[in-house]
Amino acid sequence: MVFGKLFEPFIAGSPVSVMFRGILENLLAAERLDRIFEKAAQKQTCRDLAFSTCADLLGMVVTRIRPSVNAAYLAHREAIVVSVQAVYDKLAGIEPAVSEALVRETARALAEIHAKMHASWPGPLPGLDVRIADGNHLAGTQHRLKELRRLGDAALPGHTLAVLDPQRQLIEEVVVCEDGHANQKPLFVKLLEKVQPRQCWIADSDFGTCDFMLGIAQRKAYFLVRQHGALWGELVGRRRRLGHIDTGIVYQQQLRVTHSDGRSMLVRRITVELNEPTRDGDTDIHLLTNLPPRFDGRKVAVAYLSRWQIEAAFQKLTQVLRCELNTLGYPPAALFGFCLAVMMYNALNTVITALQTAHWQELVDRKKAGKRARFSFYYLADEIAGVWRGMALAIGPQRWTTAFARQSPWQMATILLWLARRTRIESFLANSHGTKKRKKRRPMTTRGGHVSTYRILQERKLSHVLN
Repeated sequence: MVFGKLFEPFIAGSPVSVMFRGILENLLAAERLDRIFEKAAQKQTCRDLAFSTCADLLGMVVTRIRPSVNAAYLAHREAIVVSVQAVYDKLAGIEPAVSEALVRETARALAEIHAKMHASWPGPLPGLDVRIADGNHLAGTQHRLKELRRLGDAALPGHTLAVLDPQRQLIEEVVVCEDGHANQKPLFVKLLEKVQPRQCWIADSDFGTCDFMLGIAQRKAYFLVRQHGALWGELVGRRRRLGHIDTGIVYQQQLRVTHSDGRSMLVRRITVELNEPTRDGDTDIHLLTNLPPRFDGRKVAVAYLSRWQIEAAFQKLTQVLRCELNTLGYPPAALFGFCLAVMMYNALNTVITALQTAHWQELVDRKKAGKRARFSFYYLADEIAGVWRGMALAIGPQRWTTAFARQSPWQMATILLWLARRTRIESFLANSHGTKKRKKRRPMTTRGGHVSTYRILQERKLSHVLN
């Protein structure tokens, strides 16, 4: 592998930082990003400020390299011909379709790199292509907008639905909504468009609706969802005990659910009587699935527990990356920041995948010896954030572009594995923790309410029209 002499100190001292910067250089190549924008945008245009420039600036904030958009702008002032206000205005106008396309297209590019590295991990249900879906409401923002300044309520900039591919550990799709108060169920229609035959979709009780389950079944795919309290059906046959799993005793029975339009479906209802109540006080949980009988109910119940992977992803997006920028009050800007953080999450997981592939045998041996054998998202992100500015000063942007921007997936896979083999992995392995004792959920105290920023801005537009 040939790099210039300027790269050598960083390849020797922090190859993971070179890997991450190289992946971003490949993903955020101006040609790729501007092509995504031109294809997805319907109203907004580039003019003097390219979409790729906005992504570069906000990306430094999301990865905690710069504390704010203004700080990132000042660090690159000489290369940007517009004012910082123009940058904020551009971010405030980015359409949701563009944010969704950014995640979708870059995840596909990373999936190709994973394939060339021959990196695919066993999913929750061997033999099936599993997807895990979950929703996430963005946290309230600062009250910088005029209409929000006299409100004591939290200003919600929107919410999202995300789809995780656990076989590659990539969030491959995000569906966004600007209205923080809107019900997420209408977004299920857009989510169903992503379903492919023979996939299995795992989700919590919010997705346990007749529309969602029937929609998946009609696409010749499978679902595994927790039964919602409002979803009723007719139990069919007797309940059979299947045996024990780590969390409790598993039972199975058939359930017929009927849609309001008369359509019905017979599903398996798998019940887990828990050894310990949940934090909400539930002593059992009911899972609904149309998986064929060859998938044993106990394995299905264990597979549902893999939902924690997407919850852990949301936690990393919030705590390690800055997916919720409370300074971005306009919903399009906040949602774009979230989607950009998802892309950064996927890029960092690609670094982890390269390390796991290159050090597979060493990790197996460490696990057998009872040593640490799992990579820490936090340690890797901290290393990269600390080294980034030094690399940026020592190696100019054009050199990074030359080294990575136009590499094919096979070439990127080769480079990443070459760098991964030069990484000392001990300092990036997570500490092992014993089994945590479940804490009782504290009773909620009275808090302030919240408002939808989108609805308030719609009122602003209406008042302008009327006046």
